[in-house]
Amino acid sequence: MSVHLTTDDWWLIAVGATVVYMAAMYWCMPTPKAKRRMFIAPLAGWMFLLPDATIKGYSVAHTLYFYSCVLMMFVIMLAPVAKRVGADIAEQEEKPWDKVPLNTFSLYWMVGSATACVTGVVYLWPLLA
Repeated sequence: MSVHLTTDDWWLIAVGATVVYMAAMYWCMPTPKAKRRMFIAPLAGWMFLLPDATIKGYSVAHTLYFYSCVLMMFVIMLAPVAKRVGADIAEQEEKPWDKVPLNTFSLYWMVGSATACVTGVVYLWPLLA
């Protein structure tokens, strides 16, 4: 069983994932500095992902799949705990000399959701072949 999406479909999905990611990160991040850092991620993804995928011989569709999944993973990890993480980020930027501990629930949520997302990405990867 394979998913029958064309490369054009994956381009649309990647653009949609980028828009969702940027909107969610704009909403999640409490300070202009944090917002700028999160907006760099899609650009960095393209700068590192495309050459790596080309070297490994992945198709454009697989590359766009991976890119979209990574962006959505960040949304899934941060959006539900945005208020707590945002407060921690703002406090850290106000007091850069002190290490602000991450909220325990937020830490567990981010680790658990990242693990679930990576598992899903790996599980669905063969279905694209």
